[in-house]
Amino acid sequence: MTTSGLGSSLAYLLSRAERSVNRGLAAVLAGEDVTVEQWRIMRALADGRGDSMGELAEAVLMPHPTLTKAVDRLIDRALVYRGPSKGDRRRVAVFVSDRGAELLARVDGAVAEHHGLIAVAFGRERTERLMGDLEGLVEALDYAELRG
Repeated sequence: MTTSGLGSSLAYLLSRAERSVNRGLAAVLAGEDVTVEQWRIMRALADGRGDSMGELAEAVLMPHPTLTKAVDRLIDRALVYRGPSKGDRRRVAVFVSDRGAELLARVDGAVAEHHGLIAVAFGRERTERLMGDLEGLVEALDYAELRG
């Protein structure tokens, strides 16, 4: 496969794929009035440990100012809350609330169905391989950055 122009750029193709996947995910989440970014925040907090804003920003791939605004909106809807960190009571962490956990439970099936539609369209094995390859790419780039 020979491609030229933007189609020859890995960064462009990854961005295009991300937009396509997130467009479908946004449609799934719209019924609950939740954005993809807000869903990622709540999903990252679903383990109940609570994360500092720095940890959360890294986990959900958002810059701090954007994350702060998104978390504030989720707090306004009582879907997450700030409280003392379980490991260090002097630190503030963000936690998913019971109401946020209920919302996640409601959308989990629809999100899984969306993932399933992608797997059907692209092929289950190819989808699993792509996910593994993308994980490997991230690890390789992170390693190269550390050595850089």
